[in-house]
Amino acid sequence: MKVFIKTFGCRVNQVESEALLEKFKNAKAEITPDYKQADLCLLNTCSVTAKADRDANKMIRAVKRDNPHCRLVVTGCYAMSGAEKIRQIFPFAEIVFKPDLGKALFGEDIDWTVKSHEGKTRAFVKIQDGCDNFCSYCIVPYTRPLKTSKPKAVALAEIKNLIENGYKEIVLTGINIGNYSCPQTGADLADLLEEIFKTEGDFRIRFSSIEINTVTDKLIETAAKGGKKFCNYLHLPLQSGSEAVLKDMGRHYGAQEYFNRVQYIKSKFKNIFLYCDIIAGYPTETKENFEESLAFLDKIGFAGLHVFSYSPRQGTKAAALKQIPPEEIKRRSEILHEKDKALRRAAAESLLGSEQEFLAETFVQSSGCVSGVLSNFQRALIPGGELSSQLKKVKIIKAQDGVCYAKQL
Repeated sequence: MKVFIKTFGCRVNQVESEALLEKFKNAKAEITPDYKQADLCLLNTCSVTAKADRDANKMIRAVKRDNPHCRLVVTGCYAMSGAEKIRQIFPFAEIVFKPDLGKALFGEDIDWTVKSHEGKTRAFVKIQDGCDNFCSYCIVPYTRPLKTSKPKAVALAEIKNLIENGYKEIVLTGINIGNYSCPQTGADLADLLEEIFKTEGDFRIRFSSIEINTVTDKLIETAAKGGKKFCNYLHLPLQSGSEAVLKDMGRHYGAQEYFNRVQYIKSKFKNIFLYCDIIAGYPTETKENFEESLAFLDKIGFAGLHVFSYSPRQGTKAAALKQIPPEEIKRRSEILHEKDKALRRAAAESLLGSEQEFLAETFVQSSGCVSGVLSNFQRALIPGGELSSQLKKVKIIKAQDGVCYAKQL
């Protein structure tokens, strides 16, 4: 059987697709990159924005048009949030909710563990799923409502196996990893991290993203004790720098609380690079609120932003509000994107002359450079370098357009 898997959206989806690929390979299926030739086409969808829904719809139509006789399975967040819509528009599609996917495809449950990430030098481990924050703009609590965590022993075994298989960076991922709680022992994320650090080997741990209100003193102190084994980086979703808008969004912190927590983090990690998500054009965001948000971004000193243009998600509280005109959302989004470019340029330039730890990811044929990431998640290029899976000591010799150029030491 030939199997095609298309993944949309977040790192969690990507890890889940990797686990499915391994299951299919173990079942002697042939994995194909061409959906037109597949016997089974599996679409692992996202629904965080309206564009994500449209992208999934476009792919469903393409599969039906070009490979009408294949088994088409639609799973993931869009399958949950838009099941009725999908059934109406695409009655030929088989909708399978993620918890049921293992039994539908293999006749057994899936634990979402992975042994490798083919073609990757960084490995991703899903340790948690689900969210019940119900922020007013977000569809995720409706698509992944069940909060679960991978047992600590299972997670540790998976991580140890990946390290033994040569992976030098392990990224812990989930929908809200700060809510991690081992179902067997009650161990929290700090406890898991402490156990990971006891593993022998030359490796580093990165958090994919973590909510600021779950970044406890205990977690930061534990991470700091890891030294080089913990990446000097955090992605802390913000969404707005305005107190009023954060309250309207139903976020579980205010701007001042966020700021105070960041100051504590910076006191424990020298020169840490911080990134955040930011939403342009939330319905109640006035022009004054937007200016407040811009000022707050400068106050924090982020290394980069992930900018989202607000789009209403049916069923959420914010979808019922009066919406900001699309042209104004676009204007604010463009300002934030320019801010992101400026922050990334400044972050790259701040590293000039410094020594950093580099992990290669890919060879860029057009430039003759090896591209990879530093511990702080700064993108770096080594001209004429070799594609190695080892952590390498480098010196930053140039910064251009938010990218560092380095030489190996």
